[in-house]
Amino acid sequence: MNTQKLSTSASPVSAQKTVYAILFTISFSHFINDLLQAVIPAVYPMLKGQFQLNFTQIGLITLTYQLIASVLQPFVGMYTDKKSKPFSLLIGMSFTLVGLLLVSMASSFTYLLLSVSLIGIGSSIFHPESSRVAHLASGGRKGLAQSIFQLGGNAGTAVGPLLAALIVIPNGQAHIVWFCFIALIGIGVLYRVGIWYGNHLELKRKNKDLATEPVLHHLSKKRVTISLVILLTLIFSKYIYLTSITSYYTFFLIDKFNVSIQESQIYLFAFLGAVAAGTFLGGPLGDKFGRKYVIWISILGVTPFTLLLPYASLYWVGILSVIIGVILASAFSAILVYATELLPGKVGLVAGLFFGFAFGIAGIGSAVLGKLADLTSIDYVFSICSFLPIIGIITAFLPNIAHKK
Repeated sequence: MNTQKLSTSASPVSAQKTVYAILFTISFSHFINDLLQAVIPAVYPMLKGQFQLNFTQIGLITLTYQLIASVLQPFVGMYTDKKSKPFSLLIGMSFTLVGLLLVSMASSFTYLLLSVSLIGIGSSIFHPESSRVAHLASGGRKGLAQSIFQLGGNAGTAVGPLLAALIVIPNGQAHIVWFCFIALIGIGVLYRVGIWYGNHLELKRKNKDLATEPVLHHLSKKRVTISLVILLTLIFSKYIYLTSITSYYTFFLIDKFNVSIQESQIYLFAFLGAVAAGTFLGGPLGDKFGRKYVIWISILGVTPFTLLLPYASLYWVGILSVIIGVILASAFSAILVYATELLPGKVGLVAGLFFGFAFGIAGIGSAVLGKLADLTSIDYVFSICSFLPIIGIITAFLPNIAHKK
């Protein structure tokens, strides 16, 4: 895919149709971004031993980069809603590159916290603007566009631990530097996306009809606010559970089943791969049947499997984790598109708010769960978290704003 092809995609026709070249390109950049972020929790077992960390400190590492991303993302989204910056995506990836370079050289816990802070800043810039690019290229198929975009991110999150297990775990912390070359590839890809993005914005400035977001509901401001609170509560349920897996699944497997670090990473890869697959399903199903029904099935429907997982054998833990990943992951695309339909014309704010809240909840949750694990056990943490999807029952209070097609 060359620069010319990307730049010429912003024609009057393509502006109203789904631009798959851009969707898959921004999805690939999301793959790279989230792959790089996933390297950090993937090497936690190694860092824990090397720096003599406890679970509380492990949780604080996650809290640091997730909370920074959480706080900054809504502000980035609000700013870019008013003043879009096509090449800001390159800046975000550059922060991530520098952060990874510093993590590979970190010599203390404090140094680690400072290094992952830069990765958090990179994430806060990347997600709102890249989500906007997916929205612009959707051609009205917003659920499909978000799913393609999210698929890249979740696939990257799945592949990151696997590459870390192959490259970093056997060779040591310094080999994290190899992931900086992947970040450079991401910068090159995002430069091409920036060209298309700039051309598309120019086209929208010339064509007022393309710049107008349709209003799909007539809900009061109060009802919209209540609906957003419900969606954020569902994000809370989903991401606290997900962070228990992404941060502590390897420790759970090592502690309960005495598997090796590398074996535990393979199980984590299987779970995250299932998350990637589930993500792709959520958006198109939401386009066809309505976002609310996908959200309902995704959050509440996963409960029987999460309740079984802490008590299953190693064989069934692997199977249950894959089922959980597929079902639970289908919610986020539907939730995000549902929120953009509640607040038309504010894609950056919605993306920043929901990605930011998700990251913040994941960071705080990781720290709290780490402290709980120190006070009790990893097995107890997984038992408590298994009840979280029951919160999905509040989906019943969401209004129907999309009809079956």
